[in-house]
Amino acid sequence: MSGLQVRPLHPSLGAEVRGIDMRVVPDAATFQALHDVWMQYQVLVFPDQDITDEQHVAFTRCFGDLEVHHQKIIRSRFLPEIFRVSNVNDDNELMPPTHATVKQVALAQFWHTDSSFREKPCTGSLLHGVEISRTGGETHFTNMYAVYDALPESLKRRIHGRRALHDFGHLHKLADLKPLTDEERAAMPPVWQPMVRVHPVTKRASLYISPIYNDEIEGIPQAEARQLIADLTGLAGERRFVYEHRWEPHDIVQWDNRCTMHQVTPHDPTERRVMHRTTIAGVDTVLAA
Repeated sequence: MSGLQVRPLHPSLGAEVRGIDMRVVPDAATFQALHDVWMQYQVLVFPDQDITDEQHVAFTRCFGDLEVHHQKIIRSRFLPEIFRVSNVNDDNELMPPTHATVKQVALAQFWHTDSSFREKPCTGSLLHGVEISRTGGETHFTNMYAVYDALPESLKRRIHGRRALHDFGHLHKLADLKPLTDEERAAMPPVWQPMVRVHPVTKRASLYISPIYNDEIEGIPQAEARQLIADLTGLAGERRFVYEHRWEPHDIVQWDNRCTMHQVTPHDPTERRVMHRTTIAGVDTVLAA
């Protein structure tokens, strides 16, 4: 397999991959082997990848174009393709827990999938543990294929053909941040996404929700919709579906946003945590099952 060494990490999803050096662009055979492993395991862990942001961006481009986040407070001032999941700013200063950026980043403690609020949501993400936390800050990933398969038939019928609203502004309500400006809302208006989607590569069906952006479901009263989202989220968080990643310095974790959700565990906000993410831009609208 083009020199790759693959070790499964959990019965549901996740594998450690060695034999990749992210400082260089892989050849075609290695990339194809890597992509096949990604499709099989959904979440890949690459240990000991002490790379620069520029190398991180260049490696991610093998998978497609990159997203640039629409908010300046999140993206790197030096390299806009870098999304800073950090409590440290671009000037290397620890930000207080009350800082708007820190409050927004802390919402990653809720289950979600990246950029579901876009008309064409992202394909995947690669997160680099530049400075990791030892007081928490693990990242949990759940297999949304398996979650959908485990739903009772009555619940499958209830959500089949329905869409949920994915609204970036809902994030600001959860964090008690100031409302979106007219410019921000115009740049990222809410979108309706199917609750059951088909993966464009594997052709498998999965549950598609992103609770930090969802508070409405098509054709269901809002209170009932919120309860349904909460119930589905609770199922998705069951340990049988979840790989829990404990970070080591310079781990890079890559996940497929089309068939997973993830969340981070709390950590001491006075401890530095510097995580840099690249995001593979989506090319298609979500295909309903």
